[in-house]
Amino acid sequence: MIVGIPKEIKNNENRVAMTPAGVAAVIAAGHKVYVQSTAGEGSGFSDQEYQDAGAILLSTIEEVYNIAKMIVKVKEPISSEYSLIKEDQLIFTYFHFASNRALTDAMIKQKGICLAYETVRMDDDSLPLLIPMSEVAGRMAVQEGAHYLEESQGGKGVLLGGVTGVKPAQVLILGGGIVGTNAAKMAAGLGANVIIADINMNRLRYLSHVLPNNVHTLYSSVGNITEMLPHVDLVIGSVLVRGDKTPYLISREMLKTLKPGTVLVDVAIDQGGCFETSRPTTHSDPIYFVDGILHYAVANIPGAVPRTSTLALTNVTLPYALQLANKGWKKACKENIALQQGLNIVNGDIVFKPVADLFNLTYKKLNL
Repeated sequence: MIVGIPKEIKNNENRVAMTPAGVAAVIAAGHKVYVQSTAGEGSGFSDQEYQDAGAILLSTIEEVYNIAKMIVKVKEPISSEYSLIKEDQLIFTYFHFASNRALTDAMIKQKGICLAYETVRMDDDSLPLLIPMSEVAGRMAVQEGAHYLEESQGGKGVLLGGVTGVKPAQVLILGGGIVGTNAAKMAAGLGANVIIADINMNRLRYLSHVLPNNVHTLYSSVGNITEMLPHVDLVIGSVLVRGDKTPYLISREMLKTLKPGTVLVDVAIDQGGCFETSRPTTHSDPIYFVDGILHYAVANIPGAVPRTSTLALTNVTLPYALQLANKGWKKACKENIALQQGLNIVNGDIVFKPVADLFNLTYKKLNL
C-alpha cells in the first residue's frame, strides 16, 4: 500500500503522525511511504532521517494526498485539506467529529474512509489510541494551570503547592479517566490539595487506593460541584463520552460562584468542552476571560510537547497502521473489532451512531 504522511497545518501543531522508526517498519512490511518535506521538524525529526528510513519526500501536501491510498495524520483535516481527500481514500487520524459539524459534512461530501483514533475501542472499553495523548494532556493541564494561576498571567497569584505556613492551591478535577488520573498525579506531586470527581463509584474506589494522600475523591453531582467551586483555584475538565459531545458540568451561571482569577482548563474541548463558556483556543492565543474567570481551552494540548507526543503516539498507532496497510481497511476492520470501532464515515455514510444522532443525520449500519 502507498502510505502518505502530510505535514500538520493546524495552528501550532508540531507533532507528526509517524517517527522515522515507524516509517522504517511500514517499509519493511513491503509498503511505500511518502512524507511531506519538513513534516517531522517540529518534533525533532529531520528529512534526512526519514530518507534514511526509506521514505520518499514530497514537497507539497497536495502531492502527498494525491499519491497515497492511506493518509496517516495526527489531527483532523482543516478546511484547506477537505478538497484534497479522495473517494475511497483512508484517513487515519484523530477526528473528534462530535465537536465539528463542518468537518463531518465535509467528510461525508468527500466520500473518504474516516477511521478515528479516538473511537478505536478494546473489549474492556479502553481507548488505546487515545490513552497516550490523554496522559500527556492530563499532565500538561496541570502544568498550564499552574502557569496561568500566576498573577502576571491573570490568575489569582497562587502557587500550586504552597509553601511552609501557607496552604496549597485547591484543584478540582472533573472526570477520573486517563486525563483526570494523570492530572491528579501531577497536581498532587506539586503539592496541591486535589479533589477528583467522577460518577463511577468503582473508579473512585480504585483512585482512592492508588493516588497519593493529598488526592480526595468526590461523587460528581451538580450539588457537590457547586459546593466546591467557591473554594477552588484550578478546575480541570477531563470528561469523555466516546465519540459524543461532552456534557456541560459548569454552566455560565455557576461561574458566579468562582473567585476572580480562578483558572479553568478544558481538556475536553476536542469533544465540545465540559464548561458552557468554553470555546476552542490555540497555543498562540490560549486564554480568554469570562466574568473574571480565566479559560484555557487549547484543542491540541499535546502539540506543545511534540517530541514526547509523537513518540508516544507512534508507539500505539503503528500496529494498527500496519494492519490497515497489510490487509486493506475492510479486511483489517473485519478481523479486528477494536479497529472497526474507529470507522466513523465510510464513502459518505455515517457508520458511527453517536455522531449521526448528535447531528440528526442518517446512520447506516456498517456491513463488511
